[in-house]
Amino acid sequence: MASKKDTNSSFLVQGSILAMASIVSRIIGLIYRIPLTNIIGDVGNNYYACAYDVYNVMLIISSYSLPLAVSKLVSAQMAEKNRHNAYQILKGALLFAIVAGTAVALIVFFGAEFFTTTLLKTPYSIFALRILAPALIVVAVLGVIRGFFQGMGTMVPSAISQILEQIVNAIVSVWAAYVLYKYGTRVGAVLGNADNYAAAYGAAGGTLGTNLGSVAALIFMLVIFISYIRVFKRRMNKNRHARVSPFGYTMKILIITIIPVLLSTTIYNISGIIDQAIFKNLALLQGATESNVDVWWGVYAGKYKLMINVPISIASALAASSVPALTASYRQGDMPAVRSEINAATRFIMIIAFPSAVGLAVLSDPIFRVLFPSTVSTVELADKMMLLGAIAVIFYSLSTLTNGLLQGIDRLRVPVINAAISLVAHVILLVILMLVFQMKIMSVVIANTFFALLMCVLNASGLARYSGYRQEIKKTFVIPAVCSAVMGAAAYFIYRLLYAACGRMIIAMIIAIAAAVIIYFLLLLIFKGITEEDIRRFPKGRSIAALARRLHLLR
Repeated sequence: MASKKDTNSSFLVQGSILAMASIVSRIIGLIYRIPLTNIIGDVGNNYYACAYDVYNVMLIISSYSLPLAVSKLVSAQMAEKNRHNAYQILKGALLFAIVAGTAVALIVFFGAEFFTTTLLKTPYSIFALRILAPALIVVAVLGVIRGFFQGMGTMVPSAISQILEQIVNAIVSVWAAYVLYKYGTRVGAVLGNADNYAAAYGAAGGTLGTNLGSVAALIFMLVIFISYIRVFKRRMNKNRHARVSPFGYTMKILIITIIPVLLSTTIYNISGIIDQAIFKNLALLQGATESNVDVWWGVYAGKYKLMINVPISIASALAASSVPALTASYRQGDMPAVRSEINAATRFIMIIAFPSAVGLAVLSDPIFRVLFPSTVSTVELADKMMLLGAIAVIFYSLSTLTNGLLQGIDRLRVPVINAAISLVAHVILLVILMLVFQMKIMSVVIANTFFALLMCVLNASGLARYSGYRQEIKKTFVIPAVCSAVMGAAAYFIYRLLYAACGRMIIAMIIAIAAAVIIYFLLLLIFKGITEEDIRRFPKGRSIAALARRLHLLR
């Protein structure tokens, strides 16, 4: 029988594989969005974001929770060596995925005009949204197969398919956006609106990559699945007397498992489409032109949110590897280990989130100018958003982590309730900022930051109540904050001096970022804000820790 240590080690290894795949996927996602934005512009980004916000909500409703639900149920059956029930769960989940995915895809395709024109006041995004509709079926089936393999104890197929999906997505998105942007220009020239049609068709090309990327990932997973299922069935048929649950009961358990995760993720992610609907409708009522609204939202979604989501997703993916070990410790009744895992994961997230937020704030101007040269006219607006909202990196990183931690200790309802409370409060604040203070797009930036902050506070209260965890302040928050502030000042002045000396923005920016990483890391070591265990959690952490010991920075 495997020991607790061996079990936790296995959880960490498998969790780390999926976390690293998620990081690679996110980095690819950032890289391809840069040329995509330069092709379709801020207006095209608005159309692209509008379609994606609707798609994401529908994806969450139909199938987002399937991989986790299938993984948990299959894992539980395999722990009891009951392959028949595991296979029953797989069949039930595939049926659910096909039915739910098809229903939602039809709603999106035929309701695209309502979503884009009536609700979100962005009629030209209808092309991008309709192209996304078939992906809802593909991703639903893909999620079930990924969840099945994860439940069998291997993350490797899911990890490889994630990276493959994003590579195909990146290549097709950029190529199709370029081709369709030119085609849209010709269509617009005939219809008398070249700019809007070019941006709309370009955005549709960008969403085509999502479709074909998911198809490529599904084909890969099916090849692996078909090879594996033969072996699985042979082993299953050896035990002819196994007790198999009725199919109706299996479907009931599957749905019961899906609902809590579905509610939590829906409420947590639906704020994007609500913000867009409120902002665009109120802005137009206040006299803003449609073209201004398109540009404002395009800058918000295609520059500000794109950049802050990178450190948020990387931090969340790195921390995700601690959640399986936390769950194992909780189910074994080892509460000191649970509190230790919560503390380690929280400190690790803050070590990443603080410098990311500060770095984005102080170097936002060169970052936006270097990455998005075709839309420099809106860089000033993007800078203002980042200066005001970079702190959201810290709050979203922490709220995403605490959602996972609460689910890890089997408190699935708590994040749902907290997200609902935060969502209502955030909507009220957004309306007040729009109507009373007339802060336009900055209202959305502030309201989103407030949403994440309130989630952090409520989730922290839940963790304290159900695990007995008491947050340590100095090492987790104060030291990373102080070190990040010093790093930020140094990075800003290094960039300014180098840019004045050489006149090359990209060179000055790269050197300033590299210097900032080194300065921050050294300050953390000097002020004892990071331990060797923390360092080992990073990619290549063992090598970094060994180097720090040789330099006498670790003891």
